[in-house]
Amino acid sequence: MSIKIVVPELGESVVEATVGRWLKKEGDHVDAGETIVELETDKVDLEVGAERAGVLARIEKKEGEDVKVGEVLGMIEDAPEKVAAAPSKPTPPPSIPEEAAHVAPPADGDKVTPVARRFAREKGIDLAQVAGTGPGGRVTKQDVEASLTPLPPSPGTELRSRRGGKGLGEGGEERVRMSRRRRTIAQRLLEATQTTAMLTTFNEIDMSAVVEMRRRRRDTFKERYGVGLGFMSFFVKASIGALKAFPQLNAEIQGDEIVLKHYYDIGIAVGAKGGLVVPVLRDADRLSFAEIEKAIGELAQKAEEGTLSVEDLRGGTFTITNGGVFGSLLSTPILNLPQVGILGLHKVEERPIALNGQVVIRPMMYVAVSYDHRIVDGREAVQFLVRIKQLVEDPEALLLEG
Repeated sequence: MSIKIVVPELGESVVEATVGRWLKKEGDHVDAGETIVELETDKVDLEVGAERAGVLARIEKKEGEDVKVGEVLGMIEDAPEKVAAAPSKPTPPPSIPEEAAHVAPPADGDKVTPVARRFAREKGIDLAQVAGTGPGGRVTKQDVEASLTPLPPSPGTELRSRRGGKGLGEGGEERVRMSRRRRTIAQRLLEATQTTAMLTTFNEIDMSAVVEMRRRRRDTFKERYGVGLGFMSFFVKASIGALKAFPQLNAEIQGDEIVLKHYYDIGIAVGAKGGLVVPVLRDADRLSFAEIEKAIGELAQKAEEGTLSVEDLRGGTFTITNGGVFGSLLSTPILNLPQVGILGLHKVEERPIALNGQVVIRPMMYVAVSYDHRIVDGREAVQFLVRIKQLVEDPEALLLEG
């Protein structure tokens, strides 16, 4: 009896995936529930397990192939019955080919995050030698960083020297297959620049009041809520206050209609290993500062471990991206379609400014808002950013209106 391994439902609006890696070869035994193959989607990576024990009889879709929901990935057949016989001498354990040893799942049942597995493959780390310290004993990226066991080049990677021969020497080239997420990011960013009338306006914010509040409240906030007080919660609150005043930036275009959204699902851009992802804070207007900080921390951890769900990434009405954590002083954020507004934060840097006729040194941050000029006028965008500036520079107003 045989059973099909099919592409499962991938979540809302996700209909296609790419075969990332087979963890078993044809002829290998598989246990019920054991992960057999990894799929890459534009949002999350998925693991497909065996519905029952048997033998992986056939692989229908190879690594790198695009597949749709319901398509057959491979076939599992019943394992042949063992024939009892009196052995004449002990049988030595079968040898494991070097390549298979590198990709075999660890003995704890393949409890490895997709990010950890990719990192191990890229850095040449043998997962079988790594003990997991994550939730439920899962192996995380941090768990695999210490090992230095070399791996052969991953599928889809081609190494060439400058003179055209294979092998990576000084000044060589490396050709790596683009992941589905990276392809989707490229497609969506190109679509955003080609199908919207995108403009950007800039301003700067004096962060003195926020810096001082964080300094005074840092320890008590941490003790009470178990999480640090960061800048992002202030900007989430300020964005909500500004969106309430200028609802055109919390909207989208559907055909000839403008859909104004009177709820605030704020996307937080996170630079994950496989590419940028934007998990969403649901009903952010109902969250406290502590709840926002906790939610952002949890989403960032899931992004690092590769465990974000489709639900974590679904929807969103407005996005905030913080290039300042990487040292960016000024940049132009690109719209996250179908949204019509995105706020870009940057590095806080002490600069001289004129204040009340005096030159003073203040911690300043450049901020930018990109918007779709088809439904947002320049006046509204500028006033929106000014409102964010006012709220962040006056935390009391932020508490009242954010």
